[in-house]
Amino acid sequence: MNKVRSQQEEPKAPETKSSKRSGDAGTNPAGKIIKALNVFNLFNRESVVNYMPYVMFLVVLAMFYIWNTYTVEKTVREIDKTEKELKELRSEFITGKSELMYKSKLSEVANTIKNYGLKESTVAPKKIVIRKKKENSEE
Repeated sequence: MNKVRSQQEEPKAPETKSSKRSGDAGTNPAGKIIKALNVFNLFNRESVVNYMPYVMFLVVLAMFYIWNTYTVEKTVREIDKTEKELKELRSEFITGKSELMYKSKLSEVANTIKNYGLKESTVAPKKIVIRKKKENSEE
């Protein structure tokens, strides 16, 4: 009977490192996720190494996209700030121009020079005309 039992009982194989890792994957939450993703045994060391340049290219491309988005947003903010400043300067220009037009009216100039003791001329201005002499005239 001992022979029958010994034949039926097979010796257990010692655990290897790979079996320990798969056992650890069952208890580790990240390992469980990786194991769930690897349902069809698509991910092995060779395929991961083969696809690494492509994945790195995609990572660099994503980083460039993010950098470009931040740069564009910064530029848009600067444009908005410049437009607001331009509107403010335009309104200051229009205000200054209207004040200048008002102060350069004849009545306003007359009121201003009264403070200096000057009077407005009541005599109309005369036009001075100079006639050219004929050079070939015989006198």
